[in-house]
Amino acid sequence: MKRVISIVMIAVLAICMLTGCGSKSSETVTTDGSTSMEKVIGALGEAFQEDTGISFTYNPTGSGSGIQAVQEGRCDIGLSSRDLKDEEKESGLTATVLAYDGIAIVVNPENQVSDLSLEDIAKIYKGEIKNWKEVGGKDAEIVLIGREAGSGTRDGFESITGTEEACQYRQELTSTGDVITTVSQNPDAIGYASVAALNDTVKALTVDGVAATEDTIKDGSYVVQRPFVLVTKTDTELSEAAQKFFDFATSTDANQIISDAGVVNAN
Repeated sequence: MKRVISIVMIAVLAICMLTGCGSKSSETVTTDGSTSMEKVIGALGEAFQEDTGISFTYNPTGSGSGIQAVQEGRCDIGLSSRDLKDEEKESGLTATVLAYDGIAIVVNPENQVSDLSLEDIAKIYKGEIKNWKEVGGKDAEIVLIGREAGSGTRDGFESITGTEEACQYRQELTSTGDVITTVSQNPDAIGYASVAALNDTVKALTVDGVAATEDTIKDGSYVVQRPFVLVTKTDTELSEAAQKFFDFATSTDANQIISDAGVVNAN
């Protein structure tokens, strides 16, 4: 009888070793890209991992790097805070819009300016307006803060304002957080950052009298906005784990998580 029990126990242990009984999945979903998407992707990844036991990782390298990473097979899903360019689509990549995010124009809380027109924003960044007194502020030189080349936030901002290749940046920073910190420490600075990343250390300006809110982003009346995109290879199937995350993130089940992260869901 003892021999029979031992054989049964050995068989059960062998099955558990093969199927992973009593342990979390060893599968992993890897994502790479936009720093502006950190809050929403972090929330989605946490919920997904808790629900499935599948490990989830996010590498905040910037949109351009994330697109390159998925192209080269270094991650499952790339993250971009801009739409794919035609040449990127032609190279075999597909963009799926996860959400829409406003790009806030931010200044130091001490700055008395509260509203700028889109035209004035463009003139400021092109160096045509150089002093805050020209737009209703104090007599001080405007310090232009922006993102590095390849940033989805920069690409979105410059394409919307028509300032591609024309911005006269004082500093080009490598993350949304760095822009917010730098502007918060300089009363004469202006920058741009994802609405989802804002905090009370900076002041978001209205643009042509319209504040960046969920409603104004959704109805398009706040014009400085861009998509948050999941980037995948067009002709390559995702792993089972990555497909599960993709399906979850783009389902209506994820809408509340996306909204709570401060952006507008696309579904």
